[in-house]
Amino acid sequence: MTRVLAKKVPAYVRSLVKFLWRHGIIAYPVGGGVRDLLLGRDAPEWDLAASASPDTLMSALPKTVPTGLKHGTVTALWEKRSLEITSFRTESAYSDGRRPDEVRFGVTLEEDLSRRDFTINAMAIDLRAGRIVDPFGGRRDLARRLIRCVGDPRLRFSEDGLRPLRAIRFATVLGFAIHPATRRAIQKTIEILKKVSAERVRDEIQKMLLAPRPSRGFEIMRRTGLLFEVLPEVLEGAGVRQNRWHRHDVYRHGLRALDESKGPPLLRLAVLLHDVAKPRCIGGEGPDHTFYGHDKASAAMAEEILMRLRFSKRETETVSSLIAHHMYFYSPEWRDGTVRRFVSRVGPDLVPQILELQRADIIAHGVGKKAALARLEMLARRIEVLSRKTMALKTTDLAVNGNNVMRALRIGPGPRVGAVLSGLLDRVMDNPSLNTRKALLDLIRKER
Repeated sequence: MTRVLAKKVPAYVRSLVKFLWRHGIIAYPVGGGVRDLLLGRDAPEWDLAASASPDTLMSALPKTVPTGLKHGTVTALWEKRSLEITSFRTESAYSDGRRPDEVRFGVTLEEDLSRRDFTINAMAIDLRAGRIVDPFGGRRDLARRLIRCVGDPRLRFSEDGLRPLRAIRFATVLGFAIHPATRRAIQKTIEILKKVSAERVRDEIQKMLLAPRPSRGFEIMRRTGLLFEVLPEVLEGAGVRQNRWHRHDVYRHGLRALDESKGPPLLRLAVLLHDVAKPRCIGGEGPDHTFYGHDKASAAMAEEILMRLRFSKRETETVSSLIAHHMYFYSPEWRDGTVRRFVSRVGPDLVPQILELQRADIIAHGVGKKAALARLEMLARRIEVLSRKTMALKTTDLAVNGNNVMRALRIGPGPRVGAVLSGLLDRVMDNPSLNTRKALLDLIRKER
């Protein structure tokens, strides 16, 4: 590595390394930051490995957070950034499939790198010499576009049950292959994955969904047996043929739609799961069999899946709502009021995502997509035009409220108040000019 490349390490990282040097501590940028730098990718975060113990690091640095002292990690608050610094260490067995039972400090950099998961993550930068420290062939594997464990892959995966899923995630995001020995070890260490917390699995899935073609990761998971452990519901669709309006089975339709979708991980997760209940909703036989109610059933299943993976309540509701509303069939005969009701039912914030889900779904059908995409574009344009005008989409958008209804009808609180407001909203959906205090009060008085 040339000194020119070393200078591409962010200035705040280099300044922290130099600060530690001045205090007699040898430090190296390591891991993902080095990997991404060599790949020409923007590194989202940088970590350091250092020769000093955690206590010494905390004494030397002006501001730190003791994020993992037992395992040798402190977080340095440096130039308005947070960087994890881990002391050179080796580790004993991992009884819980996540953390080492014992950590030993005072080892060399090479020994420290030997405990890391994959060769492409087991490299460091010596900023003083302007060179890469690469004892396990990480640069060669980057050139070969290969995910390979450091040392014995079964041992690496037994240490941390999440590592098999990480191997698949890296292969998916980077577009790499997985070394045959590493791939075989995935199948042989699945039991360790069961020890991993749902939150850590969730985070890996979300990162995988950022890949250009996330379907590749789910296919590797299927072939290695991980999909059955992580998302068995998705696997139910494999081999389940659909009707003549679909070219693929339920499983491959979901993967094709996933690859076609554009958006954040939560939207892409909704795309993946939008038909997940179809195998449980089959009606009839042959090329015309049906899946009535699969939208609502898929929404309910998605809710269970996201709860199991410890997504937040809001995230779960978002995905469930997108799936529940994905079965709509727009036609040019829709009146403006019908379009407004659609926006109201879905929710203005989710409309762009439901349109994107529908677009990906249409493309994944593989047949009749040209006309369907044209209708979808027409709906999107109509929504855009109507959104430039003031739209009443919920009762709180009306020019009157419940108190106005009670005074005008001389009634107290009760179901009738809500029913009147809902009726007014329905009228305003068709004729927005009615949304004035005078016009609505006139309509209310006719309810007497």
